[in-house]
Amino acid sequence: MKTLRRGLRSAVAAGRDLIDDERGDVPGWVLVTLMTAALVVVIWAVAGPALVDLFEQAISRVSGI
Repeated sequence: MKTLRRGLRSAVAAGRDLIDDERGDVPGWVLVTLMTAALVVVIWAVAGPALVDLFEQAISRVSGI
């Protein structure tokens, strides 16, 4: 019976350790966020003029100017 209690206590302690460890991989997430932002900036720089032209064409067709 003592062995069972000791085993349960160690299992509960291990579970608490897993739950309490919420640090995660912060440098990894920062890198992913910065890379995503960089990709958005690059894609916007390349596609921005084409999107502005497309928008202006659509507005001129709708307004009939």
